Amino acid sequence: MSGFLIFAVIAVAVLLWAKWLPYQARAVELGGSHEWTGSGILGVGGVEPGDPPSWSAATSFTGAYTKAVWKALVAALLISVAVQALVPRAWLLRVLSRRSRVGSAMAGGLAATPSMMCACCSAPVAVTLRRTGVPVSAVVAYWLGNPLLNPAVLIFLFLVAPWQWGATRLLVGALVVIAGAALVDRFVPGTATPPPPPEGRRGWLPLLLIVPEYLVVVMLVGAFRGWLFPLSAASAGVLAVLAAAVVGTAMVIPTAGEIPIVQGLALAGLSLGAAGALLITLPAVSIPGAVLVVRTLGWKVTAATAGVVVAGGLAGGAVLALLTP
Repeated sequence: MSGFLIFAVIAVAVLLWAKWLPYQARAVELGGSHEWTGSGILGVGGVEPGDPPSWSAATSFTGAYTKAVWKALVAALLISVAVQALVPRAWLLRVLSRRSRVGSAMAGGLAATPSMMCACCSAPVAVTLRRTGVPVSAVVAYWLGNPLLNPAVLIFLFLVAPWQWGATRLLVGALVVIAGAALVDRFVPGTATPPPPPEGRRGWLPLLLIVPEYLVVVMLVGAFRGWLFPLSAASAGVLAVLAAAVVGTAMVIPTAGEIPIVQGLALAGLSLGAAGALLITLPAVSIPGAVLVVRTLGWKVTAATAGVVVAGGLAGGAVLALLTP
């Protein structure tokens, strides 16, 4: 019990520092202005849709992204180590392993809501949970639930965007997190619990080793973002929604980074369907996030999770179009 209490103190302290207090201040600011300040990260460094890869595009994106997420990443690494060292495995399984896959997914999604991280920053915690034997449905729901069911981002959306945006994110996001995670666990083979790391490698070292690899992949995404994000004001129709769902799933952004991106594209004439798809897919998964979890979850589970997110993007496009007069 003392170990769990120490874990709780660490988790609350780092989340207050990295997430809760900054988001409270942001919510108060948006509640007064009802306008999002700041531009989307995809255009940092002057990169436009269709621009070829470049070193400048890679470094400007990585710098902006790192500045936005470093606190959350530090918090995630500390929480991951604390879970390994302080939280009894039996307690984790009792809380997150339920009688049904849907029940486990609901538990994982609920556990995700306080941490409010992006998909990349929640990945180290998801890896730790899986290595302790937590079911795939709960782990995937935790990984997806952090960005999709982030209560702060939902509040931001309702404050600065049409109510249909927030409703779409909440309804489709919950469906992806709970039903999607349960489906991945049900239909994807080869989801045996991976062996825990050797005693000498537990703790900081295996988690810190993923950071350089993570940054390399972020740089690659940043370098190619002009090609990865070709959506424009002329994008319309079913193919545009599909493109938005696929590209949004691949792209990496910081928490709430989807808001200025989708707002800017919508003002430029992006269709409601494509905008709805991006509201779901931009915050979830991403190529760097997939790289962080694939060794533990396996490529089949990781690919199936990405497929669920793409399907969720298509559903998000349909729901937003239906809700908007």
